Amino acid sequence: MASQQILGVTPTSPNFAVPAGACDCHTHVFGPDDKFPLSPKRLYTPGPASIQNLNDLHKALHIDRVVVVHPSPYGADNAVTVDAVRKMGDRARGVAVIDDATTDAMLDDMHDAGIRGVRVNIESYGESDPAVAGRAIQQAADRVKRLGWHVQTYTNLGILAPLKDTILKLPVPLVVDHFGRPKAELGVGQPGFAELLALLKSGKVYVKISAPYRISQLPGYPDAAPIARAMIDANADRVLWGTDWPHPGAAKRDPAVIEPFRPEDNGAALNRLATWTKDSKELAKILVDNPARLYDF
Repeated sequence: MASQQILGVTPTSPNFAVPAGACDCHTHVFGPDDKFPLSPKRLYTPGPASIQNLNDLHKALHIDRVVVVHPSPYGADNAVTVDAVRKMGDRARGVAVIDDATTDAMLDDMHDAGIRGVRVNIESYGESDPAVAGRAIQQAADRVKRLGWHVQTYTNLGILAPLKDTILKLPVPLVVDHFGRPKAELGVGQPGFAELLALLKSGKVYVKISAPYRISQLPGYPDAAPIARAMIDANADRVLWGTDWPHPGAAKRDPAVIEPFRPEDNGAALNRLATWTKDSKELAKILVDNPARLYDF
């Protein structure tokens, strides 16, 4: 049976047996705006992407579990993400964004809802000082360590490599978004990549091999494959996969206008993951076992 169109894209059907308990570890939910107002300080304005849209996608892809990552246009108001995780129940977990106004009681409430991590978004705000980034990651780790959460960060190799020693001493795991933002065209020998692989090998860091369009400029992203393979070889027990649905970031950002989502084929992305892995055991680690451990499914 053909898949239905979801936000303008009909996902390709999986061409392999998706294992039970498979998890999409990086998604977002947007709207409705009248219930969940956007931050006036946002960098972009998204259109709606509903819980029902997300459920339809995962039904088409045979994916049982989901992680909703709080998106930057809402600032540290996590209502939209907490609502989504609560409504999707036991199949869902979430990652929040916090600031100095976030109380311990608010963290406890989010934990009860299914939040299991906190995101420090360095890349979107153009931070280039590793010391500043390191302090933000450390502060977040100190806030959430009592809950058994992790810290997730969206940043690049130029920030991560100098922070290797700081990261190894964190009281919680660190999850790195979107391959750690290497440039796929530069391959596995580029500066900073060896340090990220060392962090993976240590077991302290998980990496999401998600959204290859954030590291590759080629159609189909073939140059992302060696990057993904090197990460799996470094530590298959610390690699996660996600779609990055609904794919914000398709246009030059202007908060005055609604930004279109990228028209990515998430079924093709799932099939691409299968080509990056050596066998079904490796694939099951990435889709099932690693998310279950990290997100407390």
